[in-house]
Amino acid sequence: MLILGIADLGINLPLLVGQLVNFTILLVVLRLVAYGPLMKMLDGRRERIRESLSAAEEMRTKAAESDRQVHEQIEAARREGQALVAQAQEISQRIQADARAQAQTDAEALIARARNEIQLERDSAIAELRKEFADTAIAAAEKVINASLDRGQHRRLIDEALAESRFKGAV
Repeated sequence: MLILGIADLGINLPLLVGQLVNFTILLVVLRLVAYGPLMKMLDGRRERIRESLSAAEEMRTKAAESDRQVHEQIEAARREGQALVAQAQEISQRIQADARAQAQTDAEALIARARNEIQLERDSAIAELRKEFADTAIAAAEKVINASLDRGQHRRLIDEALAESRFKGAV
């Protein structure tokens, strides 16, 4: 009766059973032939994607580390450059100070030499003045006395008089 009721619905039972058997066989064959390799391929692809993501993360980490190292090197180079500039400025200031000190020393030596030369000229002028004064005094004394006096003796007397006079402080 059940079979007759199914046939009334327009279902051919032997055909339905055959299709079910065919479907089951096809399902088993596909599972053995296609599903296994397909799942292996999908698992392989999943593994490659995971490895690619892992490699990308590792590369990102390496890039960040490389970027940090570059920044550190740039900072180190900047500090080194600043140190070189500071050292150059210090050397420049030292050279300027040395040049100033040398110029000061040279100027003081020049002034001391000029003072010595002035003193020598002054002493020479005073000696020349004394000599001329002595000669003039002797000549005046000769004219006054109208006699020739001993020049050496008179010079000695004049030198003694000059030594006692106001020219004593000028010598």
